[in-house]
Parts: sequence; C-alpha cells; structure tokens
Amino acid sequence: MKKTKKLLGALSLALLLGLIVGCGSGDGDKSADSGSKGTTDIQKIKDAGVIKVGVKEDVPNFGYMNPDTNKNEGMEPDIARLIAKELTGSEDNVEFVGVTAKTRGPLLDNGELDMVIATFTITDERKETYNFTTPYYKDEVGFLVRKADKFTDTASLDGKTIGVVQSSTTKEAIEKQAKELGVSFKYQELGSYPELKTALTAKRIDAFSVDKSILTGYVDDNTEILKAGFSPQEYGIATKKANTELNDTLNKSIEKWEKDGTLEKIYKTWNLD
Repeated sequence: MKKTKKLLGALSLALLLGLIVGCGSGDGDKSADSGSKGTTDIQKIKDAGVIKVGVKEDVPNFGYMNPDTNKNEGMEPDIARLIAKELTGSEDNVEFVGVTAKTRGPLLDNGELDMVIATFTITDERKETYNFTTPYYKDEVGFLVRKADKFTDTASLDGKTIGVVQSSTTKEAIEKQAKELGVSFKYQELGSYPELKTALTAKRIDAFSVDKSILTGYVDDNTEILKAGFSPQEYGIATKKANTELNDTLNKSIEKWEKDGTLEKIYKTWNLD
C-alpha cells in the first residue's frame, strides 16, 4: 500500500511539472508567434531602409531609363520616390527594377519587389491575385498608325494586323471594341513597346496599340495617334495580396496627393495632364 501511495504521489508530481512546463512552453510559442506577426510589411520596408519598386524602362513620360543620366525617369518613378520619402524618410531610398508587362507579376510574386508601379491596369481578374490601390492615373486604349496609310478610326483598320505587347490587356480591349463595331483584326504580340514601334516603321504591322498616353512617347513625323480612343484604363500600384497594410497606406498617400495637387504637378512635369 505504501509503495502504491508513493507511486501515485510520484505520478501526480510528474503530471504537475508537465503542466507547468507545458504552460510555460505555450506562452513562449505565443510570444514567438506574436513577435513574428508583429513585423508588418511596412515595418519590413522601414527596417530594410529601401523599397524595391518595379517600373517600366521603355515608356517615355511614364517610366524610362534615361541613357544620358542612367537614371529612371517619368511619372511612375517620381511617385515611387514620394513613397520612399514617406516610408523611409528619403526619396533616395528606392531601388528600381525594370519590368515588362510579362515580368512584373512574377517578380512581385517571388518577393523581388515590394510593389509595382508600371502602367499596371486594374482589372477584376488581376485583383484576385494582387492588391491594387485606387487609380493614380486614367487613360484609354488607342492606335498609333503611319500617316501615309490614311487610317481614320478603328473601323478603318478592319482586317489589318495590330501590334500589341505580350501579357497586356490591350488585345482583350481591342477584341471587345471589334465585336461592337463588327470588324476583325490579326495580331502580332511582341515583348516591348520599342519593338512594336520598330515593327510599325518596318511595315510588319499596320498599327501599334496600347494606352494613348503611352503612344504619345512614340509619335514621330511619320506617325499619328487616331483621335478616337476606347476602353478606359485605370493604373494602380500593385502589391502582394497579403500586404493589406501597405495597400491601405498607399491609398491614403494617393488620396492626399490628389487633394494637395502633388499628382497634378507630376502629370504636368511629364506632359500627361
């Protein structure tokens, strides 16, 4: 009987110690989890001291690499610098990464970028994958054509070959417009806007199509933009779906810049007003 009592006592003590250790261990895990979750996406940028932003490098006025200064210039790099100043205290704390319509999504997905500011049109389909801010710029799709061809509007391009950039929403917008007008087109998809302009000059395509403000950077003495545009486009800053705090902060900044005239000033600087 004494042995049984001693055994029961030992087991009770072991169970008590186990509960104490278990409770202590649980608190430790919660503390570790809290510490991990406590580092927000905004704080990570502040800790890094720099924001990584995907921008275009071949779109005059919006985002391009100036060969003379070797610096990223345009409306979107300017917006990125404003964001860097608000988040890190200096507009110089931004690392620009050149992107195309095809690469901007994957680079954001794999963590190489904190955000994309690269003529990224907001669509319902894209919003399923990324967070988008409220629009910082609005545009519409158009056509750049050779003057000598005497095209007058979308319908006059019936049966012609339209050049569009890969992975953009332009082709979808044109197809919708074509259906409404009862016309059809052939397409050539290329990797960049300069390639499309070269194809137009070389007469490999009959029109180069993208948002009209982008086309303004490619007009020369032999080309013109057809007057009528279609399919309104809204550009937003894209971040990862999980980065809701960052998206909310960016929305507040855009709202402030719209009210105080900062965005309008940037538009005028780059002839986009």
